[in-house]
Amino acid sequence: MTRVLFVCMGNICRSPMAEGIFRRKLRERGLEGAFEVDSCGTGGWHEGEPADPRTQAVLSKYNAHFPHVARRVRAEDLEYFDHIFVMDKENLWTLERMFPAHQGKARLLLDLKGGGEVPDPYYGGLEDFEAVYQMLDEALEVFLENAEGRPRTEAH
Repeated sequence: MTRVLFVCMGNICRSPMAEGIFRRKLRERGLEGAFEVDSCGTGGWHEGEPADPRTQAVLSKYNAHFPHVARRVRAEDLEYFDHIFVMDKENLWTLERMFPAHQGKARLLLDLKGGGEVPDPYYGGLEDFEAVYQMLDEALEVFLENAEGRPRTEAH
């Protein structure tokens, strides 16, 4: 079983969106039993809360909604998960500062598609959440294609 963790700041926007997209992709491919998927935040401000309503709306639109409860990252997460994908450099830096023994284990999710950061849509509108969904969807497709051993179909 491959264990995948998505990390953002508060675990209510980007990381649960990535988790929902990845769960949908696994479901569509019949691979749910091959992966364990979770998400968390570097901060605990929203612990115990559901995903942002705009995240939920976008996930529902694409049949990717799932029950989510925000939580903060724990040291054991960095030991347990095989792949730890972080949304931006600030959160990657925070994660490495919080858990220096695990430096280098986490990486930026958009590095799968040539680099960049997933912008935080929290202070934006629904269109910002849509844009983040598309970014995450494309990067996770690349990850899953590589994980399944299929060649990439996208030209670079």
